Amino acid sequence: MAITYRTDTTPATEQVIEVYASAGLNRPIDDFDRIAKMYQNSNLIITAWDGEDLVGVSRALTDFCYACYLSDLAVKEQYKHQGIGKKLVELTKEHAGPQSMLLLLAAPQAMEYYPKIGMPNIENAFMIKREI
Repeated sequence: MAITYRTDTTPATEQVIEVYASAGLNRPIDDFDRIAKMYQNSNLIITAWDGEDLVGVSRALTDFCYACYLSDLAVKEQYKHQGIGKKLVELTKEHAGPQSMLLLLAAPQAMEYYPKIGMPNIENAFMIKREI
C-alpha cells in the first residue's frame, strides 16, 4: 500500500506511543498524559500512514515565518529505509515556510542519518536539559 501524508489530523496518543516504541525513540512512552500534552501543544504535526496504520510522525513548533523546531521525527522500524523520514522532514520544512529555518536535536543513534538527507551539522547550539 502507498504511504499517505497528512497535516490535518493529530494521531491518537496510543498510535504515537506505538510509533515511538517501534522506532526506538527515547520519549516518555510510559507517561500517556505527557505524550498527549506534547501533541496538544505542538502546532505542526505531519503524519505518515499505511492505510489506517500510523507509521511515521513529525512533531514541530514553529512561528511559520522565522524558526521551526522539529522536536520529534519517528518512523516505525519495519517502515525505515523507505524515504518516509526524509519526506516527513521535507514536508515539515515546506509547511514551516521558506522564511523559516528548521532546527532539530538529533538522538545519538540518528547522528549519521541527518547528513544523508541533506541536513548539515551545526556547532552553535546550547541547551539546558530537562529536569525530568
